[in-house]
Parts: sequence; C-alpha cells; structure tokens
Amino acid sequence: MAATIKDVALRANTSTATVSKVMNGSYSISQATIDRVNEAMRELDYHPNLRARNFSKKSTKTVVWVTSLEKDVSFSNPHMFEIMCGLESVLSEKGYLLMVKSINAKDAVEYMKEMYHAQLADGFVVHASVISPELDEMIYHEEIPHLIVGMPHFENHFCWIDVNNRLAGEQAAKYLLQQGYQSLAFIGGTDDDKITMHRLNGVLSVLKEHDLIVPKGYVQQGESECDSGYYMTEQILNKESKPDAIICANNYIAYGCMNALRDKAICVPEEMGVITFDDYPFSQILKPMLTVVNVDVFDLGAQAGKYVLQKIKKPNIHIESYITYPVLIERASTRRMM
Repeated sequence: MAATIKDVALRANTSTATVSKVMNGSYSISQATIDRVNEAMRELDYHPNLRARNFSKKSTKTVVWVTSLEKDVSFSNPHMFEIMCGLESVLSEKGYLLMVKSINAKDAVEYMKEMYHAQLADGFVVHASVISPELDEMIYHEEIPHLIVGMPHFENHFCWIDVNNRLAGEQAAKYLLQQGYQSLAFIGGTDDDKITMHRLNGVLSVLKEHDLIVPKGYVQQGESECDSGYYMTEQILNKESKPDAIICANNYIAYGCMNALRDKAICVPEEMGVITFDDYPFSQILKPMLTVVNVDVFDLGAQAGKYVLQKIKKPNIHIESYITYPVLIERASTRRMM
C-alpha cells in the first residue's frame, strides 16, 4: 500500500501540516525539520501528487524569466546567464520550475497578462531591458506577482532589485586615489547606458569630494564594445597632458583600452593604471590581469528568486532595493604608488 502524508509525518515525528509546508517550500520551517521530512519521504518512497496539489491550489509552481535573448547575447551580455543560473538555483530548491521567454518590450505586456490569467505561471522575473510604462500599468492593475532585475528609469509601481553601480564607481575612484593616482580618466557607454552613467556619477562624486578637477576630454563616451574602447583611449592619449589611470566602464571597453595602450607602447601598470568593472569575460585573461570592482551577478539572480517567491506568497509586499554590493579585486593593472 502506498505511503500517505500521515505516514511521513509519523516517521518524521512531526505534523501533517509541517510535512505540507516542507513540500510547499515554506520559509518558516527549520532546516533540521526539512531534512527529517525529506529523509522520511525517501525511506517511505513517498511521492506527492504535485499536479493535483498544484491544481487545487491554483498554482503552477512555475516562474517565467522574461528578457530579450538576441543572437550572440551570451557574448555581448554574459551577465544574463549568470543571473538566470542564480535564479534557477533558488527556485529549484523550493520546487519551482524556471521558464525562459525571450520577447521585446512591446509584446511583453500581453504575454505576461495572458500567461498569468491562464494560470500558466505563478510569477515573473523581468529583465529591465524589456520593461515599459505600459507593462507597469498592466502589472499594477492586474496585481501580477513580479520582480524587475534592474532599477526602472521612469515613474512606476514595479518591485525591483538592482546592483548599486554608483557605489561601484565610488569604490573604483577611492581605490585609485588611495593608491596614489591623482589624474583619473573614464571611458564608458552613452548616456542611454544607465550602468555606465551610474558608475561615472560615482567616480565624479569621489573626485569632487577630493577637490580634483576632471580635465576636458578625460571623460569619453561611446559604444560598449572593444573598438569603441580603443578609440576612446586614443582620444585621451592625444591630449597634451595624460592621466595616470583610466577607469573602464566594462570588460569590452577595457579590452579595447588595453590594446590601444599596447599599440602606443604605454606600459601597464608602470606608466598607466587600468581598472574596470566585473570579473569577466576578459579581466583575467588580459596581461597584466585587470583590477576590477566585481559584482556577483549569480547572487543577484539568487536574490531575485528569493524575492519573487516572497511576492507570490505575499502579494502586498513591495520591494525596491539595491543588493549584491560590489567588491574590489586588486590585480597587476594597478600599482601601489605610495
């Protein structure tokens, strides 16, 4: 005769309600109890009817990761997959499946509305690249459980989490000043690249605190790619006076920067310090290896999973938070000058 939930509770020396909570991924149960219940289920070969249970609860145990996955995105935006892996790791622990949907901002509105009301998903984690005011209004009025990865840049009702990129910029500038660098340049993306702008604002705020003037042309903006990093570095090197360190907004720009310095026979770090953000894809393979202000985007995804599950269980909670704080990793591309 097949084991029942009562048999599991008896074997685990707990109540059926506690067994049910363990199977539903409740946060209120201790790890010791979870382990004891899971062991009892294995010993009794107990397999709950998840389909029937989810139907009765009107739950799909599915969360959708809504983003834009264009060709070569794994190269142009490797963070996307680290976030997704962190997200999946938390959801799977709680018995949820992660579904991935690639879509544009315009079509995301109807897609999410239809998926939720057809009871094909319990909640959504949405990359900030596909949000819009229209999506915000729909989610707000339909009361759809969601979490946005990336701070929205318009008035909204969204729940969101993000990395504190301004703090990352502050850390980069403070570190260089502590090392004795005094003349800092910055190369990054355009004004539409909000990550670049937050990092630049952090850098400029620290320089202002130290009464350091940024010479004209020491801040260069272009595309977030290698060729643009090369060109922007050339523009800085063509100035009559040169900085003693360059802050690169991302790895791609840093790759172009290092190539430009090499072609100009400028030695790193002896003649020019270089620092960038994030620990991949190039910072550890360039010579010398680059000092970085790193963000654990796997953890960002894991936090997104945690918060969206909270939102599913408690729809009234509202989340607006900077999480996953950046950490500086010192390497050979910056030298101690003091």
